[in-house]
Amino acid sequence: MAGHSAWKNIKHRKAAVDAKRGKIWSKCSRAIIVAAKSGGGDPKFNAVLRLAIDAAKAANMPRDTIEKAVKKGAGGDDADSFEAVRYEGYGPGGVAIIAECLVANVNKTAPEIRMIFDKNGGNLGVPGSVMYGFHHKGVVLVPAGATTEERLFEVALSAGADDIAGGEEGWQVTCPPADLAKVRDALETASIAFEGAEVSYVPESMTELDEATAARCARLVAALEEHDDVQKIHLNAEIPDA
Repeated sequence: MAGHSAWKNIKHRKAAVDAKRGKIWSKCSRAIIVAAKSGGGDPKFNAVLRLAIDAAKAANMPRDTIEKAVKKGAGGDDADSFEAVRYEGYGPGGVAIIAECLVANVNKTAPEIRMIFDKNGGNLGVPGSVMYGFHHKGVVLVPAGATTEERLFEVALSAGADDIAGGEEGWQVTCPPADLAKVRDALETASIAFEGAEVSYVPESMTELDEATAARCARLVAALEEHDDVQKIHLNAEIPDA
């Protein structure tokens, strides 16, 4: 199904993380601080914090840096104040793009995001302009060979997954965002390896791009990822590796 192509976009983002380690650690710290501030500093009782910590570990962020971010967020008033903001727009070829951000100053960030779109052949839209084409889902990527399809269906569906799409790379398990931790835990308990677990915006359908347009779209995505406030990018097209 078209939504399975979200696998390639998530993998592309992981490759970008590897190439920009210092910047991504800063973004991971910000996500941990926000999660700990809103839901407490114990990941056992704060699923959002647990996912943020997992993302930091996947980026090879040092343990003591993670712990400092948790303590800073759980400390409350002394923690940095960030606001979750989504920016929506269109890239080259009409590709729908959602940029999830944690913003300290909206009046500063908004024009900067608009400029990035403008300079790279895109257009920043209004809230809701592209959101209708995506589903907010928990997504777990299970590589081919990690288990059998029958076993994956048995474990994931019983834990709350609502869809499992297969492809050459493996399977994409989707579930309601609130059930992501439960699905993830079920896979771990069943010793089924997975490559990532995150809350994402999964496109209903994919936009086909020629090679030149896909490259232009990739440059826009890369420019957005460079911005300190941008946490994740979601789009409804496959983009080439950098």
